[in-house]
Amino acid sequence: MTDRAELLEAIKANAVVHGDFVLSSGQRADFYVDLRRILLDGLLAPLAGRVMLDLTWDLSYEAVGGLTMGADPVATAIMHAAAGRGTPVNAFVVRKKEKDHGTQRRIEGPDVTGLRVLVVEDTSTTGASPLNAVDALREAGAEVAGVAVLVNRGAREKVADRGLVFRAAYELSDLGI
Repeated sequence: MTDRAELLEAIKANAVVHGDFVLSSGQRADFYVDLRRILLDGLLAPLAGRVMLDLTWDLSYEAVGGLTMGADPVATAIMHAAAGRGTPVNAFVVRKKEKDHGTQRRIEGPDVTGLRVLVVEDTSTTGASPLNAVDALREAGAEVAGVAVLVNRGAREKVADRGLVFRAAYELSDLGI
């Protein structure tokens, strides 16, 4: 079984939850794709990292990350997968706003100024979180190579409308939703 097929089966079995949910976009849904159940699992996170690395490697980025919290485990999984292949990339975290103490940075981790970066997210409905990260990264002097998500719930068009490459490992139809 390929990494992509194995990860898809794990997502369908472990991360698709049915019920009444309010998404971060404010929209209501009768299902939730809880990818933390995958991305924080010691066996499945490396698999997700390999799938995302395969999906995006041709975009030639030096660092990966996005808006905390949805992006954090995705970026970490990619960082570890890349290191395992001998082609390391750094990870970063974009805060929703600059912190008001310590270094007062909005982007944590290595300095992204002048770097080509990939913005990631676990799942996105409207594209708001990754686009918020794109804006912060551009303001910090990074070049954004594109946006990649594990599961696209509908963000593709909004991200593409901003002139960005958009990649999704899976669409809702892949999950049988």
